[in-house]
Amino acid sequence: MDDAGRARRVRLLTPLAHRDFRILWIGMSISLLGDGVLLVALAWQVYSLSGSPAAMSAVGVARAVPQVALVLLGGVVSDRFDRRRTMLISDIVRMVCLMALATLALGGTLELWQLIIAVMVYGGAAGFYPPAYDAIVPTLVLKSELVEANALDQFVRPAAVQIGGTALGGVLVAGIGTGGAFAFDAVTFMVSVFCLLCIRPMPPPEQAAGSVWADLLKGLVYVRANSWLWATYVSATFAYLLFLGPAEVLLPYLIKNELGGSAGDLGLVLTCGGLSSVLVALAVGQLGMPSRFMTFIYVSWTLATLAVAGYGLSQGSWQLAAACAAVNGFETAGLIAWATAKQRLVPGALLGRVSSVEWFVSISLLPLSYALAAPVASAVGVRPTLIGAGVLGAVVTLVFLYVPGVRSVDRDSDPRSAKEGT
Repeated sequence: MDDAGRARRVRLLTPLAHRDFRILWIGMSISLLGDGVLLVALAWQVYSLSGSPAAMSAVGVARAVPQVALVLLGGVVSDRFDRRRTMLISDIVRMVCLMALATLALGGTLELWQLIIAVMVYGGAAGFYPPAYDAIVPTLVLKSELVEANALDQFVRPAAVQIGGTALGGVLVAGIGTGGAFAFDAVTFMVSVFCLLCIRPMPPPEQAAGSVWADLLKGLVYVRANSWLWATYVSATFAYLLFLGPAEVLLPYLIKNELGGSAGDLGLVLTCGGLSSVLVALAVGQLGMPSRFMTFIYVSWTLATLAVAGYGLSQGSWQLAAACAAVNGFETAGLIAWATAKQRLVPGALLGRVSSVEWFVSISLLPLSYALAAPVASAVGVRPTLIGAGVLGAVVTLVFLYVPGVRSVDRDSDPRSAKEGT
């Protein structure tokens, strides 16, 4: 990878030539594998303790609400202090939570209220990692390598979580129980912590001269002044409200109850989505982004959302798999381009806060999306709900491309030449 000629032939690998990024990526990849294991272990443990979907919903809320509540603070912290240290503390706290769950589960004393408290702390700590990660990547690779760096990120997430992690989680839970699976995830966080310790310490991007609130306000003001940012955040908020809850809640129901499929069919459908994300990440990492990158982002996400309607139109598992592949593939293409655009256009000293505002705004209505999916489907039917969610979500997404100032970012043929405040 140190050979320039070889790096150019496989562009996706170019960022791995940088020592600190390579170490960060390896640690994150192993930790993501543990995240996939946790998805299986957590669900199995909850249903073993209660057998109630309401309990699983309560655990999901307990994990999501602290993350949403603290992600804005996470952005401020990542812009005031060493981002490596912020990620390190986030990983250590989550590792301790998993060790506690593993100890209780292995001892046969784990109760639902203990699990809920553990996932609340876990979720709160998780709110600090994404803004710090988004902001640290541009400091570890060249600006010209950001597309490849973000493609590597989007390559490993579905590969580790949706494909490898969930499969390994099933094997571990069946073989050694949920306690062993929790312990395995804790070990993956240990590896991530070790990798972060091996990265060179970095000074904070700016001196913390004002209060936390003042720093947060600077990030909000910057987002408000750039329509390509706030329009995309608002677009994501309403698109997620319309399609994410129905897709995640109703897809398993459709396979089991209307198509007579099995858990294996659901796994196959989701695996096809993960494979599609991996292949798209490889393609974008090798080929790069088109010059009209904002248009590319919105068109990709519009097609991804429209593909949700394909769930409602499908008459067999293979059609659901094709729809899932389209959803995940187009979403991944847009995510790579979007992450690269932020890292190139947003000043480094503000990047953590800008990313945290994105996380907070875009997922703020997700609980409502999950809450509405079942009653709407009960009123109008599962298939009409999925079709309507995909079509309406696609329309909402595309409309925001025409907000004044959004497409103007495309006027520069190279996104690196776009100016602050566009």
